[in-house]
Amino acid sequence: MIESYSFGQICVRGTTYRADLIIFPGRILSNWWRKEGHELHMDDLEEVMREKPEVLIIGTGQAGVMTVPPDVMKNLEKTGIKVIVKKTPEACKTYNQLHETDKVAAALHLTC
Repeated sequence: MIESYSFGQICVRGTTYRADLIIFPGRILSNWWRKEGHELHMDDLEEVMREKPEVLIIGTGQAGVMTVPPDVMKNLEKTGIKVIVKKTPEACKTYNQLHETDKVAAALHLTC
């Protein structure tokens, strides 16, 4: 459960994080770094591919600056992962709605 989110900061399961992260069922990958800061690549999602969630929620930042190229969307969907892309505030709300009923992961960019 995400307790709170504000620009550059998120509280998940009672712990505050100040860097991008991926939330998996049962664990959190903190300090999630990407190949390019504001463009998502499949290489950035190696842990997600190993985990194979039913749903991946991608938070593109407070203002939605991080982009998810069409080829990344296609590759994820080919593996059977449903992908939801939203600005991070909305992504957090969606995660909270789905996290108890689906095997959900959330890859969240916390700033821009």
